[in-house]
Amino acid sequence: MAGGFHHVELWVPDLARSAESWGWLLESLGWRRYQDWPVGRSWRHGDAYLVVEQSPALTGDRHVRTAPGLNHVALHAESTSVVDRLHEDAGHHGWTRLFPERYPFAGGDSHHAAYLSDRDGFEAEIVAPSPTED
Repeated sequence: MAGGFHHVELWVPDLARSAESWGWLLESLGWRRYQDWPVGRSWRHGDAYLVVEQSPALTGDRHVRTAPGLNHVALHAESTSVVDRLHEDAGHHGWTRLFPERYPFAGGDSHHAAYLSDRDGFEAEIVAPSPTED
């Protein structure tokens, strides 16, 4: 695992709101709920985990993905049909579809992916296997 991600931590302004959105997305992709504490929650996939935390040290109320810092988190999906289902259902779980006019190829002609933004401005890219990976 040397060189792989250990974890990613997102500081969020509203833990309950973020846990609902990220929990739905991550669990739909096979992640499992990992840890809970008064200001945070995490989900694990293999050896890596993702944290949403409402830190008392937070200095803003919204993430700006186009500012310096994290632009998005990209996650593998099992198939194009999983990407399509998540893209379709995202609005019911606090996500906004980005680039809907170019779905599913906003990332290029052979890159089947859904681009979503949560209510706090964090973006997730859900990527289907490429045709050579199927």
